[in-house]
Formats: sequence, structure tokens, C-alpha cells
Amino acid sequence: MSQHVTRTPHWTTPDGMKYLGPHEGTQPIEVTIVLRRRQGPAPTPAGWPHAPRWPRGEFGLHCGADPTDLESLRGFARKHGLSEASNDLHRRVLRLRGAPSALEQAFGVKLGKYQLNGYGPFVGCGHAPTLPPEAIAVLGLDQRPVARPRSRRPHAQPSNSFTPLQIGQLYNFPADTDGTGETIGIIELGGGFSTSDLSTYFSGLGITQPPKVTAVSVDGGKNAPDGSDADDEVMLDIEVAGALAPGAAIAVYFTANTDQGFYEAISQAAHDTTNKPSVISISWGGPEDSWNSSSLAAMESALQDAAALGVTVTVAAGDNGSSDGESDGQPHVDFPASSPYSLACGGTTLDARGTTIQSEVVWNETASNDGATGGGVSIEYDLPTWQQNANVPKSPSGNAGRGVPDVSGNADPVTGYQVLVGGQSQVIGGTSAVAPLWAALIARLNQKLGTPVGDVHAALYQIGESAFRDITQGNNGAYQAGTGWDACTGLGSPNGQALLNALSALKT
Repeated sequence: MSQHVTRTPHWTTPDGMKYLGPHEGTQPIEVTIVLRRRQGPAPTPAGWPHAPRWPRGEFGLHCGADPTDLESLRGFARKHGLSEASNDLHRRVLRLRGAPSALEQAFGVKLGKYQLNGYGPFVGCGHAPTLPPEAIAVLGLDQRPVARPRSRRPHAQPSNSFTPLQIGQLYNFPADTDGTGETIGIIELGGGFSTSDLSTYFSGLGITQPPKVTAVSVDGGKNAPDGSDADDEVMLDIEVAGALAPGAAIAVYFTANTDQGFYEAISQAAHDTTNKPSVISISWGGPEDSWNSSSLAAMESALQDAAALGVTVTVAAGDNGSSDGESDGQPHVDFPASSPYSLACGGTTLDARGTTIQSEVVWNETASNDGATGGGVSIEYDLPTWQQNANVPKSPSGNAGRGVPDVSGNADPVTGYQVLVGGQSQVIGGTSAVAPLWAALIARLNQKLGTPVGDVHAALYQIGESAFRDITQGNNGAYQAGTGWDACTGLGSPNGQALLNALSALKT
């Protein structure tokens, strides 16, 4: 049996997280141990195109967890009086259940009651757990909320808003495509959808055969509309993606707003052999520096799995400008958008008349408190090879980091999307709308190309501005738009047909 050693990963306690006292409950807690990847070839080949080396179900035999690591952790569990709830070697997951005192002893933590920005009380711990060498993370000991929806309602009634179909037309989504044969996965950390609202909405747009929408429960999450901002998020995601790719199936993965739930949702969606999404849309996130290193490592490994399985993951880049809502005066980027395995989606302000774009600039409505696009430079992830020629500035710490976002689209709530939530017509914006917009475009590209584009970064940066509307005006606070890639809108908003043509040429 392996010897278990102490690790001291970075542990963050967010501003506003208040300790209320020790955790006094005795009810068992279930945790997710994320195992290290077995030794073998790199999960994702370099360059593009790269078809998945192994299909779902077989991937884990090459890049999942090592069975000997699982056996070692089972011994660790027995030693500490923990029981096994489930395991999945393909996803590198072992679920353990135990009394709080047993978990404290096993992982070297002291559980407490905490509150964060009015949310709680919840179980948490004030420092990093001690991890066995076979594990990269243990999730579930700290149940703080880790992300917020990246959607925004305008403060005043907007004079210029769009249906998703109008946006698809303005962005020249490829004709004769509707996502048929594809599945779009959507990750939701709360809220829910109304099937009657969806039916009314899609029929109102003239979509006679709307997408099939399936709710998938992850870690106890469920479709539960409650009138909160999370409902805005869920309905915006489904209505934008479904209107623009009505031929695609939509699988909505509902989970808890914790690192455990978020990781499980991405991992299960990527490996889902029933729904088989070829693209996953995520419109939730939090400032990169608010995440603990073990949570980052777990999430990153799930996103890497998705890329290796040929699944594109589109992620909202944030709605609070270059600060990402932090108050320290420094620029920050949002995670999981900042992962190099995420297609990070920034936001623009769009002015159009009929089928013609009059202007498109960086979304920045901070003066009216209507938000601004996220974007900047990661402090966690190095500059990827595919961004080497993008002139990404140095991070605040002076490192050459991954630039955010990669792409963009209309996000300003003042020029937002006409949607239906809770039986009421609404206009909603935010980079939350851009992630499903791009997910729908990816689904349509996959349909036409006959193969998933997967981790498409290398191709997009090779294609460059020719398939994008380059956004050269505006700023998001610390960063200014300019010719080519910038830390406000990335490569720009899409020209869907031009992008299809360019990808077709690269594929051959």
C-alpha cells in the first residue's frame, strides 16, 4: 500500500466568508475524491483537427484512474472508518461517506459552520485538507457557493433588443444547419426551467419542432425553478441554445453550487454515454483567485477530459469588467473561463438595423451599473501555444498567462436577448448569453463538418480575424480593444459561415 504524504495546496477564504462556530452535526457527509490520472499518453493530441483517440467508455482505460490507486484509497478509507458510496475509474472518482469526525481525522481538517454573502450556514473548513498521494482533490468538505450566474437584466427598458434568431442571422450562422444529430449539454448550479414556458417561447419564434430538453440530476441537483436569478440563467441558456440549434437535443445537468457539484456536473456531462453532448455550455463562474488549488485542479482535469473526448466547452467570461467584481483594484479573470480547455466567451454591445450590423463595440455599461465584459490574463495558467502570436499582455504578476476571452458576442443587457422567464417576456444579457450562443454555433458546425470540432482553440487562432468581426473600440476597464485579439473580446464575434468554410479548409 502506498504511503500517504501531506500536501499543502493553496487555500482561499473569500471576502465575506464568516465563521459561525464548529460543525456540531453528526450526519454522514459524502465527499468526492478525484484521483490522479494513470500514467500514459497525453489525453489530448496537439494541434487541430484531432479526433478523440478513444470513445466514451474506453477513454478511462487509457487516461482514467489506475485500479491500484483505487485499491490503495479503499485501504485509506477503511483505516479511517469511511465507507465507499461509489466509484468510477473512467472519471477518476471515488465517493466516500463518513461521520464528520472521521472525515476530519482522515483529511486533517476541522469542519465549521460558515456563512458567505448571506448564503448559509454551510459546512466548511478554514484550511486545505491533507491529500493521499493518489488524489488530486477531495471535494465536499467545503460546501461554500463557488460561482454566480453570468446573466444580467437591464436597469431600464432597453430600446434595442434581439431574439436569438436575429442574432444568428446577424452573425451569419451557416445556412442549412440546425444542430440535428448533436446534443448540447448545459451546466446549471441552481434554478430550473418550465416546459410550458419553453413551448410558448419556441412556438412564438416560429420554431415548429423545438429541441428536446432533458433534465439530468447530478449529485442530488434537480430542475427546480424558484423565481431566483438562477431561473433567469437556466431559461436564457436553454432558449438561446435551443432557438439557434433547434435540431439539437439539450441535456441540462443540474447540480449544487459547490466545487463538488460543479466538478461532478462537468465530469459526468463529458463522460455521459446516454446523452453524448458534443458541446457543453457553462454560464457560471467566479474570480480565479477565489478558487482553492485543489478545486482548480479537479475542475481542470474534468475540462481536459472533455477536450480529449472531442467535447467543446463554451464558458462565460464574466460580467464585471476587468476587475471581475473584486475590490482590490487589480484585474482578475473568471474561472472556469480562464482554463485553457474552455472556449472563453466575452461580450459586446451590438447595434443593428434589420439584417445589418451598424456597430459593435466592447460591452461596458459600468456607468449605468449594467455591467461590462470580463477579460484579462490568467495568474493560474501559462500562455498556451495557440496564443503565442496573439500579443497577450503579461499578467498582473508579470507572468505570460493565458489570455481571456477567446471569442465574443452580443452580451450587453441594453442590447440584450428577448426571452421568456416565469411566464413573463424579459430582456436579459450578460456573457451568460454568449456561451450558449457559441454552443449552438459549435453544434451547427459539428453537424455540417460531420465530426466534432472538439478543442478548437488551435484552429480558431490559426484562422484569425478572417472568420470574425474584429471588435476594435471600447474597453473593459484595464484593457483596451484593438486590432486582432484583445483581452476584452478575444478574436471577436463570429461570422458563422466564414468560420465553417475556414474549418472545412483546415480539416482537409
